[in-house]
Amino acid sequence: MQSALYVSLSAQVALEKRLETIANNLANMKTAAFRADAVKFETALSRAASQPVAFSTPGENFISRKPGSVTRTENGLDVAVIGNTWMGFTGPAGKVYTRDGRMQISNNGELQTVAGYPVLDAGGTPIIVDPEGGPLTIARNGTISQGTNQVGVLGLFEIPPSARLERFGNSGVIPDRAAAPVIDFLNTGFEQGFVEESNVDALSELTQLITASRAFQSVTSLVEGSEGSMQNAIRSLGEPTKA
Repeated sequence: MQSALYVSLSAQVALEKRLETIANNLANMKTAAFRADAVKFETALSRAASQPVAFSTPGENFISRKPGSVTRTENGLDVAVIGNTWMGFTGPAGKVYTRDGRMQISNNGELQTVAGYPVLDAGGTPIIVDPEGGPLTIARNGTISQGTNQVGVLGLFEIPPSARLERFGNSGVIPDRAAAPVIDFLNTGFEQGFVEESNVDALSELTQLITASRAFQSVTSLVEGSEGSMQNAIRSLGEPTKA
């Protein structure tokens, strides 16, 4: 009976984590280039009892790399990232990668993200343009021009598929393995005047939310039933034997 109770409690912990993840995804479904979180669950076997008992682990979050849809903005400082690649910028603790290509130009000409972080070229150096030099033209390979002058090149980076991603802000990621600059732009690059949307599938997330909520309620009922059975057993065993 105790094993059933512990298994149910482990399921509650796992389902609570799943519910929190879904809620966060839905809250960011309108955030540009947001990458949805998913939860990977595993089963932990315990042989402490006479028979092996399977427990649900709390679950491990991972960031989905599935691309979001692309929307035209006609803004020359917006770029959509093509392929499974990323832009780079300098965060408070080092390089951060994102697919949110919305940019701005500071007063001193530094190309920045909308949050004010310096956008990087392929060598990891901040990009400086002429704030009075007119509109920017950004080619597929990231080359930035103002009129007839080339003023910089947007860095495009590839993160190893096996790298674990840590979230930075709403749309940034920090990999645990170094990202490499992209040099082949046949299937990758930039598209000026577009921005990538969140990759959250609202219908799928809502369906999962309903399923997880019902499962949580069912497990809660099972826990309450197990506790009630245990209390009844204790009361029965504790009653004095009549002569």
